[in-house]
Amino acid sequence: MSVETMDLKARFLAIRSNKIFEMTVMAIIIISAMMIGAATYDISPAWLNILKFFDIAVTVFFLVELLIRMVAEEKFRNFFKKGWNIFDFIIVTVSLVPVEESEVVLLARLLRVFRALRLVSMVPELRILMDALVKAIPRIGYVVILMFIIFYIYGAIGSFWFEKINPVLWGDVTISMLTLFRVATFEDWTDVMYETMLVYPYSWAFYLTFIFLTAFVFLNMMIGVVLDVMQQEHENYNREEGKGEAGEVHWIKEHTAEMEKRLERMEDMLLQMTEKKDGRQ
Repeated sequence: MSVETMDLKARFLAIRSNKIFEMTVMAIIIISAMMIGAATYDISPAWLNILKFFDIAVTVFFLVELLIRMVAEEKFRNFFKKGWNIFDFIIVTVSLVPVEESEVVLLARLLRVFRALRLVSMVPELRILMDALVKAIPRIGYVVILMFIIFYIYGAIGSFWFEKINPVLWGDVTISMLTLFRVATFEDWTDVMYETMLVYPYSWAFYLTFIFLTAFVFLNMMIGVVLDVMQQEHENYNREEGKGEAGEVHWIKEHTAEMEKRLERMEDMLLQMTEKKDGRQ
């Protein structure tokens, strides 16, 4: 790599790491989101032309910003090793498609809406939250399966017991599960309970046990899974950035490993020197 190329990369790296540049990019992302929202209102053609002009300007700015980040990488392919960089690349690339002259106008406009998500890729804390949410989905899936089983059991029981009281709410197991979802979200659930209590006075136990399992137990399990994954993501981020306790531990491990390698090399050199002396003797 030539000196000129290294200087160019250093300049672009300085621009990318500049706080003013980052704040400017975030401000443009927010303005872009506001422009998309403004275009949904019934406004005059003159203002629509102004919005189109600003849309072109924002698209050019995002393209330049993306090129700066790509050039600032030590190796070009390193840019595509991060998922958020790929996301930004797709959003900016699709934004280059002309909205009015394209046959996929609706798709292009919808993808422009996702520009607002670029704010997540710019703020590390938001990236941690989003990464934690995505990584928690598989573990949450098991909780959802268990919740579905509970919903199905209670839905079948409710359909057997309460169908004659109110077929609209308890006609079959599918409708019963929808009713139970209403109960779990506390949407006028007492009206449903009091209606069945007129026929079955102790049916309150059915609702309270269901609410205890779904709204308290399973909901807290989901929150616990998300918090656990979020803590792991924070530790990974601190380890990569060298911040906090996790970063210090990672630094100590790296330097300890380097010291061990140096000691091993020194030990090998001493052994070789000892063997040479013995050979001369």
